[in-house]
Amino acid sequence: MAGTALTKADARRMRVLALSAEIFSRRGFRATSMNEIAAAVGLSKPTLYHYFRSKEELLVRLYSDVLDESLVLARETLAAAGSPLEAIRDLIASRVAYTCRHQSLLKVCFEEEHELPVELAGEVLRRRRAFEDVFLTALRDHLAAHPGALTGMTPKVYMNMCLGAANWSYKWYRPDGRSTPEELGAGIARSLTTAIDPDARG
Repeated sequence: MAGTALTKADARRMRVLALSAEIFSRRGFRATSMNEIAAAVGLSKPTLYHYFRSKEELLVRLYSDVLDESLVLARETLAAAGSPLEAIRDLIASRVAYTCRHQSLLKVCFEEEHELPVELAGEVLRRRRAFEDVFLTALRDHLAAHPGALTGMTPKVYMNMCLGAANWSYKWYRPDGRSTPEELGAGIARSLTTAIDPDARG
């Protein structure tokens, strides 16, 4: 256990990232200064620069962490599912729950992507496609076992519809609402997969 404990520097780095996401979400990336971030974290500006050299580095790290974590969770979800349809449901449900539980962070990722350094655009796209490939793998396996289960759209359009609905939850989710992120995710997943579930359609 001792080997997995966070160092003081790692814990401080995580706090800087968390508070930066909140401030970027509230004020916008361009309107936020490193002075504001330093004050929110309780560090001097020179000390903050010891951990992150610029706002751009903070933004890149936020994106990298979200993309990496999302891909790991997606692959774990696919591996644990009892069937491709169950995997699709679980992928949608977990995406909704993750988005709701990290609302400020996902707002930054969806609304500030244009602020990323141009040279990273290809890498962001590659990681996003890796996540989408996990979803498409489950969907194509399901359709191979149930030909005709999806009508009126291609697998990629169906995937974009599902992930779009899941990702958009950052816009309207309210933490004081009636449903937990997990309950909300399960409900959205059930609704979105009814169209490809032979049992649900009778």
